[in-house]
Parts: sequence; C-alpha cells; structure tokens
Amino acid sequence: MLAILGGSGLARLGTLAETRSISARTDYGEPSAPLALGKLAGREVLFLARHGEAHNIPPHQVNYRANIRALKDAGATRIASVATVGGIRREFGPGTLVVPRQIIDYTWGRPATFFEGPGAKVSHIDFTEPYSADLRAAILAAARACGETVADGGCYGTTQGPRLETAAEILRMERDGADLVGMTAMPEAALAREAGLEYAAIAVVVNHAAGKGDSAVAISLAAMQAVQRQAMARVLRILEALARS
Repeated sequence: MLAILGGSGLARLGTLAETRSISARTDYGEPSAPLALGKLAGREVLFLARHGEAHNIPPHQVNYRANIRALKDAGATRIASVATVGGIRREFGPGTLVVPRQIIDYTWGRPATFFEGPGAKVSHIDFTEPYSADLRAAILAAARACGETVADGGCYGTTQGPRLETAAEILRMERDGADLVGMTAMPEAALAREAGLEYAAIAVVVNHAAGKGDSAVAISLAAMQAVQRQAMARVLRILEALARS
C-alpha cells in the first residue's frame, strides 16, 4: 500500500475519500498525528502529516521512528514523502518540483535507527542510493502521466532546523554537492530503509536558498507560502497518478 508523508503545506489530503482515522501507538511512541486511511483516485492509501495536523511539530522534534513504524504496522509498503525545500542549484528556482536522488545529512541528535537499546543487535543498511529506484521511477512516470514537469535527480542536504540557514552554510553545502536544502529527509529515509519500505520524495522548491537569487539579502516567508500553495495542487495531481499506478 502507498503511504504519503505530508510536510509543510500538506497537513491534510483534501482529496482523500472514505477516510478512516487510525490512532496508532508504537514502541517508539505516537506518530505525529493519527493516520488517515482512505481512497485516492480510487486506490487505498495511507496519509500522515509529518508535522502534525496543526503543523506544530518542528523538524528536529518529529518522532521519525514512530511515524515510519506506524505506517509499516498499518500496511504501508512504499512511502512517498512530500517536503518543501530551498533551491541551491540555479535551475532549482521557486515552484520547481524535484525527485531527488541523493542525501547529505547535516542533522544531529535525532534518534536515527531502530537498531539500538537493550538487546538490540548492531545492524548496517546499505544506503548507497538512499531513495528507492523503483519508487522514484514510479513518481517520475506519474508526473509524465498527468502532464506535470519535475526535475529528475539532485542532492537533498538535510539541516537541523527549525531556523533557516545562513548564506555561508549554503555556500558550504553547495561545495559539498547539495542542490536542495530541507530539514526532514533524515533520518526518515534511513528509517524507511531499515524497515524494509520503499521510500522516495517529491521536493517542492519554495524559495532560493539563503544568499541565492532573490534570497541574496533575506528570504521572504510570505513569498515562500505563496509558492507553496500553488505548487501543492501540482503535487496532488502527481500523487493521484501515483496512486493509480
């Protein structure tokens, strides 16, 4: 079953029909919100608001382990993550939709594995390609099917948040090879891999990263929100096509 993890701007899936709320609890606590089980484009899907239904959980305090475990326990086999990001690469300007291929993790202090605690065995996952190739291909095909333009590839640099980055930090990330900057790809992607779930993302560029383009001096939060509202309608069309696939 497809699960959708909604980020900023997608706290609920308004097109979800026949919805049933599932209050989940895991060994890692409660997920960010009740799971919504319903039908999207006639297919059964799960939806979870990553930051809570009221968007009141900042990125560094999201219970990523509970979110992933709750989705798996509810029957998810693949997760499409939706996340708003800043564009570092010049061609990734506001309004661009990107299906990233790589991740650089700049976060710290977040519980990042299921394999820890009393009695747990050390386990290593292969994370060479952090996103599922099959699910990435399915998202790209869904975008083509509904006529939406998306960029294929790019590296998502994951920062701690909740503050936005300095211009100097963005320059460092650019030297490192990051094309996008956001706050939620890690440890979410790694936990999905540990849980045996396919995981891929639709990254919604809502602003030029700090020091870039029209964010050279400052980032306009109002402009970010306007781009976000317009872009989410396009994301929903892609998700509907993905659900049908």
